[in-house]
Amino acid sequence: MNTFDLTKPIAIGSDHAGFEYKEAIKKWLEKRNYTVKDFGTHSLDSVDYPDFAHPVATSVETGEAAFGILFCGSANGVAITANKHQGVRAGLAWENDVARLIRKHNNANIICVPARFVALALAEEMVENFISTEFEGGRHATRVNKIACS
Repeated sequence: MNTFDLTKPIAIGSDHAGFEYKEAIKKWLEKRNYTVKDFGTHSLDSVDYPDFAHPVATSVETGEAAFGILFCGSANGVAITANKHQGVRAGLAWENDVARLIRKHNNANIICVPARFVALALAEEMVENFISTEFEGGRHATRVNKIACS
């Protein structure tokens, strides 16, 4: 139920703290034949995370992207920013079970990864789990349908 349309690109972005993870995950996804649209940042220079979280969230919100991946130091800033967009459900994940549950129970369409707190190998596993987990629907759909503000 409600799987991602992987004919569309995956939107990805980060601030400076998540830059190295973004670059590594982008290459990892491309090796698996996914199309990735990189919204930056493109260096380790200090930047403001909303400048990159908003474009990723907009691409998910408009349906341009299948889903999004955001990185920053704690992942809280990018999650807060992305969740300002209607129809975006950005979930912070720090372990595999959480990456699965934000899809299965919350129908998240952006995964936010705290680059300063998880190993890169774990970040890859979480992204893979996020992609492969379907939204369960049922009682969770009732709850998810109550999230948006009217």
